[in-house]
Amino acid sequence: MSSVIERLTGRPALLDLFGWVESGLPMAHVAPGTHGIRIEEELKDGTYLLRAELPGIDPEKNVEISLTEDVLVLRAERATETTDKHHTEFRYGTFTRSVRLPAGARSEEATAEYKDGVLTIAVPVPEEKKDTRTIPVRHV
Repeated sequence: MSSVIERLTGRPALLDLFGWVESGLPMAHVAPGTHGIRIEEELKDGTYLLRAELPGIDPEKNVEISLTEDVLVLRAERATETTDKHHTEFRYGTFTRSVRLPAGARSEEATAEYKDGVLTIAVPVPEEKKDTRTIPVRHV
């Protein structure tokens, strides 16, 4: 049987370490009403893969992915219609994350899929040529 951890209300924000992990350091600059997005990155078989946790979001209406040069920017928005707010631990508002793509990434061929609350973005990256050339040294 699992136990439930009770979160105490009214305690100083400095003691809420779990909140720091999810939202970043308290002194970090974050625009009001925006939150970070948890991601995983992987370079596999010539493809850069980015997986982002976005549960409860309609990807067709509330997700925007933009690529500018070598930076991928992911924006998502979650709205709530709750009228009675006593306590909530879900995050609502705008979520953003910017990621620098690997060198040579072909952003014009990027694709995105959303399944089970996880957005996966795939960007082809050309394999680096690893030709080795030996240069002879002449004795003069």
